[in-house]
Amino acid sequence: MSVKSGPPAPDPVDDYRMSILDHLRELRKRLVVSLWAAGIGIVICFVFAQDLFDWLVQPMNLALQARGEGTMAITDPLEGVMTYLKVAVLAGLFTASPVIFYQAWLFVGPGLYQQEKRLVLPLVLTSTTLFMAGAAFGYFVIFQYGFSFFLSVVDPAETAAVLSINAYLLTATKLLVAFGASFQLPVVVFFLARIGLIDAQDMVGQFRYAIVAIFVVAAIITPPDPLTQVLMAGPLTLLYGVSIGVAWLFSTKERLPELTSEDP
Repeated sequence: MSVKSGPPAPDPVDDYRMSILDHLRELRKRLVVSLWAAGIGIVICFVFAQDLFDWLVQPMNLALQARGEGTMAITDPLEGVMTYLKVAVLAGLFTASPVIFYQAWLFVGPGLYQQEKRLVLPLVLTSTTLFMAGAAFGYFVIFQYGFSFFLSVVDPAETAAVLSINAYLLTATKLLVAFGASFQLPVVVFFLARIGLIDAQDMVGQFRYAIVAIFVVAAIITPPDPLTQVLMAGPLTLLYGVSIGVAWLFSTKERLPELTSEDP
């Protein structure tokens, strides 16, 4: 008497391989959509590259005019075109970033727990808002007042300011990214507090050391002059105070009734 055997049990190794292949296909799909969005954004922004660069360079042109000098110069026949292309790439990636972030969410989201999903959208919105606030502070404060101060240090009767548009774009991009990234401090503190590495009491106790660290970081990521360092360190100090509140709200450590000790 023969016993009929049922269908063979699925091989867990095959299931794992199929899962990996499915993930790779999904990743490829999201990357293709993101690349298309970035490409379309770059092409559109290239049409307006000159207007975008004129807006970006306006603070420096005003500083040059205050010295009685002309506008910036190009040092290479291709510098103008290449600078506009860089502006288009940066602006295009920024324009396409909502689509890129959404594609990243579609890829990562299904693997997250429900509690983690509820945190993603507020964190992304908060991080984006803080980055925009930092970049806006860099443009409307540092660019508007800092460049005039930098050029005023040198006597225009003795030295002419001949500035390359490509060098200016590089400096402006570094400053905007630096200020935008530095404004992410509350988000970083949120993650550190959630995993229990820090709490509000720790941050209050280390306040003096944090101020020194803030000025050191400001000196590293800004041009080597005291004004820019102070202008960056000021908002970072305020953000440190905000971060103390964030740590108090979201810390997983055991909270104490008071944040500061009464001991002298």
